[in-house]
Amino acid sequence: MTQMQSFKDKVAQMLVLNQGQRISHFEYDGKRYWLKQVEQLEGAMRFLKANSAKALTKETQVLKQLDTEGAPVPKVVANGEGYLVVEDAGRTVREWLDRDDIESSKLQGILNDSSQALAHLHQMQLAHGRPALRDISWRSGEVKFIDFEANQQKGTVVDLQIRDLLVYVHSLYRYLGEDSERISKAITAYRQAGGELIWQKSKQFLTSWQWLYYCARPFKNIGGKDLKPVYWVLWHFRNN
Repeated sequence: MTQMQSFKDKVAQMLVLNQGQRISHFEYDGKRYWLKQVEQLEGAMRFLKANSAKALTKETQVLKQLDTEGAPVPKVVANGEGYLVVEDAGRTVREWLDRDDIESSKLQGILNDSSQALAHLHQMQLAHGRPALRDISWRSGEVKFIDFEANQQKGTVVDLQIRDLLVYVHSLYRYLGEDSERISKAITAYRQAGGELIWQKSKQFLTSWQWLYYCARPFKNIGGKDLKPVYWVLWHFRNN
């Protein structure tokens, strides 16, 4: 039996063992893989299943195309009706932040690598759609973007890249709080890696929204995880 056939058999086994699970993972030949399946919906929600299947098909197509273009995305190693298998890309940046055994300098390096990777993605005239820290993986200096939005909002590439940067900065403040020095270094890494134009355009875009700065100010310390960062995003572009 060939190695490829053995892997196909492993995938077939995992599909049976993880039937109904949206996301699962397995090991094969010393490597980890992620299996993503169409959601198994019940009752009235079953009418939405076709859309879920189409979304997964679209995601598979997008990942394959991005890989062909040399974008930093996990490689699709298998796919079929209702499922997708990709290589593991390491811990997400969000997961790295949760570790207590990581040195501050290494964590800053991970953040900087992620920022530089986003800048390089933008230089390729691509956009992610939602580059939050939970959607960015890092392993041994290599960054991969996961969960690309297959159906992104309408607009020019620049519009989508501005949205990318604002989502990314929001995510930095969401998970790092008011750690302005560490966040500032990460954003500087983005700007110096070729993201200066998009940073400036993002600053310009937020000019008409700066009135929210004063509305959000009372919630900068007591707002929810999504509300508090709004103030700090406006603060960053206001003071840099």
